[in-house]
Amino acid sequence: MENISTKTIDTSKIVYPILFMISFSHFLNDLIQSTIPSLYPILKGEFRLSFAQIGIITLVFQLTASILQPFVGIYTDKKPNPRSLAIGMGLSMAGLLLLAAAHEYYVILISVALIGMGSSVFHPEASRVAQLASGGQKGLAQSIFQVGGNSGSAIGPLLVALIILPLGQGYVGLFAIAAFIGIIVLWKIGNWYAERLSLKKSAKHPSDIIEIQLSRKKVLFSISILLALVFSKYIYLASMTNYFTFFLIDKFHISVQDSQLYLFIFLAAVAVGTILGGKLGDKYGRKKIIWISILGAAPFTLCLPYLPLFWTIIFAVLIGLIIASAFSAILVYATDLMPNKIGLVAGLFFGFMFGMGGIGSAILGAIADDTSIEYVFKICAFLPLMGIITAFLPNIKGNKK
Repeated sequence: MENISTKTIDTSKIVYPILFMISFSHFLNDLIQSTIPSLYPILKGEFRLSFAQIGIITLVFQLTASILQPFVGIYTDKKPNPRSLAIGMGLSMAGLLLLAAAHEYYVILISVALIGMGSSVFHPEASRVAQLASGGQKGLAQSIFQVGGNSGSAIGPLLVALIILPLGQGYVGLFAIAAFIGIIVLWKIGNWYAERLSLKKSAKHPSDIIEIQLSRKKVLFSISILLALVFSKYIYLASMTNYFTFFLIDKFHISVQDSQLYLFIFLAAVAVGTILGGKLGDKYGRKKIIWISILGAAPFTLCLPYLPLFWTIIFAVLIGLIIASAFSAILVYATDLMPNKIGLVAGLFFGFMFGMGGIGSAILGAIADDTSIEYVFKICAFLPLMGIITAFLPNIKGNKK
């Protein structure tokens, strides 16, 4: 009988089945997350909520889905648990079922907190699985993982519009089917993850850890630069995902249906850019891709508010392709800086990403109320210029494969 300690880990071979499974799980997780803001019109009317109460729902969700993630990452770095992935999806399923049956405001808060906690548990460990399955192509692996989440975030509101809005709050429970499928898939991933952890512990010299020669101060400074880049990227994306339709309707007087179509074209470009960014980062180096993906989008963002409709859509597609390539490169670069703290890094960056998206959307909405939606796009156009601070990032060993 073969002892598990005699096996070896072939870390040079990318494990596509696991990557596609974890990407699909990310699709389901973010689809579930995206149902919450999409349900606000129903909840506001059904429970006669004020905008302040809607804001509290958002706050509870953001606190559990964003701020909690780095702490989950710290814990799982010390004690990785292959079953935590399925447990996280189980929390989301419980939150959905509770939300479907909620008849009191406090029950809504509990339900969205459960969904947020499920997401916080999912992201750090799922990112670790993506790296374990990467075969050294960490950028590509992270992109495959990330594009699942992007797709779920785009499709979730569409499903809510088709199913929940016409049928009512009780049908939120149908989304629990997606969570149940996710639990099954994540349990299977957990089996692979558990075996890989056992094999990795038995290896005397892990080959997937990159050694870097940087001081702790330099590492923390580099992480702060990366978080600033995430800030610029996701505030700009918040303007596009939340307000691009309003911008098109206000400026070009097109129909709501046409504006939604153009938004989906932009989101499709974001999905393609996410995949390209990871692959190109593996080939040419993360720092180069971070330069290109953020600062390189600036000429297009600066022109977009002043173009006719046809060129507005063309430039929106180019912006989506370019700027979406940043996140995978940023996250993998950060894990190269802190190779033994993948959970912390993933939790920090995913949590910051969600937080910036939510905060940015609220701030931009307030600015639009006081000025105009076109003014919002004119000021957001300057955000990619923050990409110039990429110059302060060190050239670390391992950021080019």
